[in-house]
Amino acid sequence: MPSNEFRAGFACFVGRPNAGKSTLTNAIMGQKIAITSNRPQTTRHVVRAILHRPDSQLILVDTPGLHRPRTLLGERLNDLVRQTWSEVDVIGLCLPANEKPGPGDKFISGEIAKLGAKVVAVVTKIDLVSKDALVRHLTNVAALGEFADIVPVSAKTGENLEELVGVLSGHLPESPQLYPDGMISEEPERVMMAELIREAALEGVRDELPHSLAVVIEDVEDEESEGGPRKKIWAEIYVERSSQKGIVIGKGGERLKRVGTKARKGIAQLIGGRVYLDLHVRVAKDWQKDPKMLERLGF
Repeated sequence: MPSNEFRAGFACFVGRPNAGKSTLTNAIMGQKIAITSNRPQTTRHVVRAILHRPDSQLILVDTPGLHRPRTLLGERLNDLVRQTWSEVDVIGLCLPANEKPGPGDKFISGEIAKLGAKVVAVVTKIDLVSKDALVRHLTNVAALGEFADIVPVSAKTGENLEELVGVLSGHLPESPQLYPDGMISEEPERVMMAELIREAALEGVRDELPHSLAVVIEDVEDEESEGGPRKKIWAEIYVERSSQKGIVIGKGGERLKRVGTKARKGIAQLIGGRVYLDLHVRVAKDWQKDPKMLERLGF
């Protein structure tokens, strides 16, 4: 690529829930931008992470996984995914190396083939399979559709991450910088704070909880304390049923305390300062089906 040719544009990772999209975004950025969880469907906001390189500016858009919606929230998430796909320059279709491409992958592959973007097949989680299995998997992936490139990567070990960034950047249009130097995300700070709390609250809980859990930052204040300046944050964790409230709080409030400690550390890292976090758990019955409540929760 000639040195005077600068490229800038938007790329997004798509795939079934849990294909490793958020983990990949964080690995490429070298820091936490998107929340990750071993539960499918944990990403709800489109996170834009901005990677600055001497010859390009790659803006990564992280979307929820496309899935069969069972609630109004599910429908809205799918609409968000499709809208995002139609606005990017290059799409990375994430296909885990340890799972055979299935009907879901064929469906998504067909959906994105109709768009104007270049499509790169990103084979994720290659650290989980042998070299022979990977070769067979790459053949199966190639049969899925017309890809501009196929790149096998591991977000965990970092293998081929640089190559993937190079491939994605190469498919961007020639363009001046779209964001100022040093800016790594356009996601508002409060949204990032809420996501860190939600990630902490999802850790190690039963399967029925992920979709039922939402976080709202009620207020943020700067205050002087004995140890110097800090941010005081009031946040509400919403669940759909009283039984779920018990799960989040835990015996004698033990679990909520752990959630608070983990989230506080993450937020302190995010803002580069000290944090006081005030957490409360509330029940909002069937909020995923309630348009008013969805609006209040930012969907």
